[in-house]
Amino acid sequence: MSSSTKPKRPNFLVILADDLGFSDIGCFGSEIHTPNIDKYQQLAKSGLRFTDFHAAAACSPSRAMLLTGTDHHIAGLGNLIEWTNISGQNDPSGAMSTAPQRGMPGYEGYLNERVVTLPEILRDGGYATMMAGKWHLGLTPERGPQNRGFEKSFAHLPACSNHYGYEPQLEKEKGDQIPAFMTMSYIALHSEDGEYVKELPEGWYSSDGYGDKLLAYLRDWKEEQAKEERPFFAYLPFTAPHWPLQAPQQYIKKFKKYKGVYDSGPDALRLQRLQRLQRLKDLGLIAPDVEPHPVVAEETKSWAELSPTERAASSRAMEVFAAMVECIDANVGKVVSYLESIGELENTFVTLMSDNGAEGAAYEAYPIVQSTMLGHLKKYYDNSLDNLRNGDSFIWYGPRWAQAATAPSRLYKAYTTEGGVRVPFLAKWPQGVLGKGRGGGVEGQFATIMDLAPTILEMAGLAHPAPLYKGREVVEMRGRSMQPFVSGAAPRIHPEDFVQGWETCGRAACRKGDWKIVFIPKPKGPERWQLYNLKKDPEEVHDLAEQEPERLEKLKGLWDQYVIETGVVPLAPALGKWMQAMEEQMVENAWIEYEYWKDGARDEPEKFFKDILRFQRVVKPM
Repeated sequence: MSSSTKPKRPNFLVILADDLGFSDIGCFGSEIHTPNIDKYQQLAKSGLRFTDFHAAAACSPSRAMLLTGTDHHIAGLGNLIEWTNISGQNDPSGAMSTAPQRGMPGYEGYLNERVVTLPEILRDGGYATMMAGKWHLGLTPERGPQNRGFEKSFAHLPACSNHYGYEPQLEKEKGDQIPAFMTMSYIALHSEDGEYVKELPEGWYSSDGYGDKLLAYLRDWKEEQAKEERPFFAYLPFTAPHWPLQAPQQYIKKFKKYKGVYDSGPDALRLQRLQRLQRLKDLGLIAPDVEPHPVVAEETKSWAELSPTERAASSRAMEVFAAMVECIDANVGKVVSYLESIGELENTFVTLMSDNGAEGAAYEAYPIVQSTMLGHLKKYYDNSLDNLRNGDSFIWYGPRWAQAATAPSRLYKAYTTEGGVRVPFLAKWPQGVLGKGRGGGVEGQFATIMDLAPTILEMAGLAHPAPLYKGREVVEMRGRSMQPFVSGAAPRIHPEDFVQGWETCGRAACRKGDWKIVFIPKPKGPERWQLYNLKKDPEEVHDLAEQEPERLEKLKGLWDQYVIETGVVPLAPALGKWMQAMEEQMVENAWIEYEYWKDGARDEPEKFFKDILRFQRVVKPM
């Protein structure tokens, strides 16, 4: 190579699953068949698994952190916009109001102007940028991926939807309407390059559709290389295995693989997963003397209390979930295999993670669901045993199966316990990047989803533009690059005494090194700060708040600092009273900018865009 020839910059493929639990893939202890993920993420020379990797407790906050490298409260997704919009969406008791968050800076419900995104920086730095999959960071064209750095995009805009694009034909003459809980979860609203997609392709299934679309973009990129050589940044965020649990038709025969596997129930599966993880304890996937956190699921029946019919439906739901994960694996395989076939895999950073812990909500216990949704499902969907997995079925699997996936940790998605925020993370680095002896192993270093953006920028040889980007002020990244650690140049990713905070809808946590405080409202928690030593008790079983009051107070002080730095709007008195919203900001069901579920909205969307007033933050002294 001549001195004037620049080294080839790496490509990037970032894969994100939706509500995938810590042990839901094979190389993390699952019985689910994921050969492609296991193969490409365990490559002896360039692959690593992380066991102390953390996201936010819910999906759009994590996606905001991934694409900006900073905290989601800063980036505009302080909470899921659906939860901020209607309090009962997240709290089954209806006691926790999200009104104080409405209209506050950091709770816009889309990526705001305070941040510059990773694809924007990469595009400006000479990368081809593309995505296919779930966006959930804005519903209107000006909030879409094409305006945040993606040159090509096929984007699922809301939080979730029917994986087949099925929509029931309502008997409107009888006054039937979509229940409030389902308005933002039954329509598979997509846009391509900023234009709303009016009709999905025939035979559509989400995971296959996103895999095929990204593959098409990569083939276009390959052809364009002859004209202009540019590395690529490809983002593949699935909507699976988020509910409604539906598996692709071509996997029907594969159900035989899982037939009977889950017939002993979630407690048995939890034990089996833990036993598999224990066999891998020498690799560091689980502590040698693990004490699993007890299952917390008082709102649902135990397996022993279910009737035979109920058990059959419940185990079938888990079978459907397994097939959804296997379909993700198949699509990862076809994309990565294509990169291998064109000679680009060795020079591509490939990573896969989940956006939060497994989804464990028992929605049947929510008043907002009980009031109208259950009757709607009975009338317009077929949840008979033989029909489960199809587009006209609509099911979730509940807290007990979720805690089999997050075991040995406490709780699941939406909670700031380890079960809600610790997620599987696997990466294949470009050839020659990993330090000697690191490849093919398991790493217990603490890291977060915010660390991806600085890691990718360092590998790309690009700098974050803060404090200014195209004339506007933008914040710095809060994440840290993994690159010095994985290359062997540094002993850690984060300092030993690092501080990290979490908050989602009134559930909170703050960690310094091995110590963590957690605040979980009733009924899932005691509604006070708890203290855990994660080095000795990573499962958060033994609360040390009474034994270590001084340490507890110091960590609460660090929590207060996190609130100030990131703009958290506390929803519980114990979390502080830093800010107060004005009365005009508290109106419920007024914060979704595009009411796309209403009649005519997809034909003339501009008529259904809403101008949302934004107010200045009012800071009250303590």
